[in-house]
Amino acid sequence: MARWVIMVVATLLLFPGVAPAVPPPPPNPSDGEISAGREQADAKAARVGELTGQLTEAEARLQRLTDDVAFKMELANKARVDLDTARDEAAKAEQDAATARTEAEVAGKAVDDARRELDEFAAASFQQGSTIGSLSAYFGASSPEDLLARSSMLAAVGDSGLNALDDVERARAEQANKDSAARAALDLANQKQVAAEQAGRDADAARQAAVQAQQDQAGQAAAIEGDKTRVEGELAQALTAVEGLEGQRAQYDQWLDDKRREEEEAARQAALNAAKPAAKPAAPAARPVVTAPSGGGVETVVARAMEHLGVRYSWGGGNYDGPTVGIRDGGVGDSYGDYYSVGFDCSGLMMYAFAGVGIYLAHYSGYQYNAGRKVPLDQAQRGDMLFWGPGGGTHVALYLGGGMMIEAPYSGSWVRIAPVRYGGIMPYATRLL
Repeated sequence: MARWVIMVVATLLLFPGVAPAVPPPPPNPSDGEISAGREQADAKAARVGELTGQLTEAEARLQRLTDDVAFKMELANKARVDLDTARDEAAKAEQDAATARTEAEVAGKAVDDARRELDEFAAASFQQGSTIGSLSAYFGASSPEDLLARSSMLAAVGDSGLNALDDVERARAEQANKDSAARAALDLANQKQVAAEQAGRDADAARQAAVQAQQDQAGQAAAIEGDKTRVEGELAQALTAVEGLEGQRAQYDQWLDDKRREEEEAARQAALNAAKPAAKPAAPAARPVVTAPSGGGVETVVARAMEHLGVRYSWGGGNYDGPTVGIRDGGVGDSYGDYYSVGFDCSGLMMYAFAGVGIYLAHYSGYQYNAGRKVPLDQAQRGDMLFWGPGGGTHVALYLGGGMMIEAPYSGSWVRIAPVRYGGIMPYATRLL
């Protein structure tokens, strides 16, 4: 273009009054061609809009299913905590029952020993014919006075032995009652353990079903996304074609205008266009910095969470001492290798963060939601816990202030700082400090 302008200017200088030759006309597409191109582009745009709506619905359903998976995963955490509690109760009940059985056996032995001593007393009396024996002692009396004395002594000693035997019998009865109560407590504890194990199996089955539904929906969303991407490509091609036709028309119209102008005016306009400076881009606006109130305990909790930024998400991972190997979830977590990778899930990160100030939370966000004082969400402060889902059982994060939070979000991600998501959030935060 610049070379053509130089040639035009040189011609004007050498041959003043001679107009430059106008280049040949560009292609001029017909109105029908342009109209057909626009109709094709409009059809592709409508299809893109239709697929966009379908994808929006599919992604919304996928998000709901993802939330349901998170909820089911936390319920599985709850089942694990409840099962551990039931097992502890069963172990204590078993120990109590064993102690009661031992005490009952000791009491029974005491009764047997007392009976044996009474039998020995009777046998000795029979053999010796003394006043400390059985009824045989009566036959050795030499006088009525001797018979009376022997009778009184035998009755006194016998009553004493029988009273002692009664006391031992009562003790054995009490121990037998304790043994029966301990066995009943053990039966109840075993029933609770069986129920907790069944609840765990049910929770695992529900989690697997939720994971399968999520995976199916993810496949549908991916298929729609693929169709949308393909049609968007076709739309881009159609728009390019229309723009090409319209560009050709515009070029032809411009050629007609150029033809009516003198070559000198065309060269001058070309020179002005070539010398036009580019617009200076506007500077981006600075983002305001927001601070939030904090305290010593709060900062300890926040610091413990922050020190693990970038640590991978691992479902079932994390405890009071730090990140741990996760556990199998039968779906998404397994596909990312959570069960053999060290990391945190959402409630595990909260366990570690608050353990630094002596607060030991259960590994289930639903229990963590009820672990402290509820405050309205708009009054949340740095160090409060934020929750999502029914009863806080879907997800938990630590509020940092200024609309930001730190969380372990989902399998395939890592501990991160993110803006607070208000979709599905509980209306109350939980404050422990």
